[in-house]
Amino acid sequence: MSDDFIEKHLAETVEVVRRLDRDAIARVASLLAGVRAAGGRLFLLGVGGSAANASHAVNDFRKLCAIETYAPTDNVSELTARINDEGWAGVFVGWLQASRLRSGDGVLVFSVGGGDAEHNVSPNLIEAIRYAKGVGAKVAGIVGRDGGYTARSADACVVIPVVNPAAVTPHTEAFQAVVWHLLVSHPLLKAAPTKWESTAPASAP
Repeated sequence: MSDDFIEKHLAETVEVVRRLDRDAIARVASLLAGVRAAGGRLFLLGVGGSAANASHAVNDFRKLCAIETYAPTDNVSELTARINDEGWAGVFVGWLQASRLRSGDGVLVFSVGGGDAEHNVSPNLIEAIRYAKGVGAKVAGIVGRDGGYTARSADACVVIPVVNPAAVTPHTEAFQAVVWHLLVSHPLLKAAPTKWESTAPASAP
């Protein structure tokens, strides 16, 4: 039994891999290595599914790459207090200010659209990027569509190629995970072994 939708989605996934900008990924890896070398911290920003990806990636960058990493969306009490008291647009800026974001730190944005000021889409990401650039922090992104404000403003950014306009969100959020796992495995960044690979017998598949 075949399923045309499954075949189509998987074929699109292969095409995304084929079109990924290898040089852009390398630039993000170099940027993150520079943040670590400078003793900087890394702040991961995302909303919705991208927030969940940010939470997972915090673990990987801390444990595998020895980079001090945080995601504001992991602290639901502070996040909701800031939204309630200060509004959605400034929620990440307030968090970064309280964290004393500074030159030498890095901000990594996970987003499907990357933010659009004209249409008031993801203003919290836009304001956070502006603040980060203002204090001299490095900004990187893994985003979809045309990359939006993030791609235009970041120091390094991977834009997940659009191979099907009806599947931008699932492909972007899936490939955020592909790209960040590539990054934490990259020789420029990886500082500790992953558990399974370090304990499995050499002959294991």
